[in-house]
Amino acid sequence: MRTLFIGDLHLSADRPDITQAFYHFLDTQLNDADALYILGDLFEVWVGDDIAEPFALELAAKLKAISAHLPIYYIHGNRDFLLNKKYAQLSGMQLLPEVKVIDLYGTKTVLLHGDSLCTLDKAYQRFRWFRSQAWARFIYNHLPQKRRINIANNLRAKSKASNKNKTMQIMDVESDAVQQLMQQTGASLMIHGHTHRPDIHQLQHGLQRIVVGDWYHQASVLSISLMR
Repeated sequence: MRTLFIGDLHLSADRPDITQAFYHFLDTQLNDADALYILGDLFEVWVGDDIAEPFALELAAKLKAISAHLPIYYIHGNRDFLLNKKYAQLSGMQLLPEVKVIDLYGTKTVLLHGDSLCTLDKAYQRFRWFRSQAWARFIYNHLPQKRRINIANNLRAKSKASNKNKTMQIMDVESDAVQQLMQQTGASLMIHGHTHRPDIHQLQHGLQRIVVGDWYHQASVLSISLMR
């Protein structure tokens, strides 16, 4: 009995090797799993459920078949925050709020993508606030498909250029934000992605923070088992 956590796959048509690695994982690693949690950035970019690429639709069919016997949970990332109910239903994934507290074999655990913890990156947090507004999403979702694709491409280009000038400290999670969220939720374990720095951090008072790895160079899966 085990629960699996993954994130930051950044799947795209340009990287079929990552998609095939994910397929191999789905085909071979789920037999004794209780649940699969995807902690955001499953896709490199997501501009709308109505513009899903062929490889994404193929993946949805595969996930849908798996979801018939294994629950698949999904938390939005900073790259695919526009993934909506249509694709979730198509793939059998259950959408979770951006912060989710679960009972993980007796351990109160808080799950999230992790970008909200990077509070030192003020520019990104301003954008994050903007794209979370209902009116901004409404306007974007009613733009023509070509316009939405251009906006997404421009945002990706600006993000890459901006990140080159940011220190690793700014792009990492902030310890005060971690502590505050764990206090708010009462969790003793936090699991997130986003930073691409897989590690197990031992915090004060016996608390623990686990960061899942990205899939750019190899598959990365966190497996937590029920101890008997």
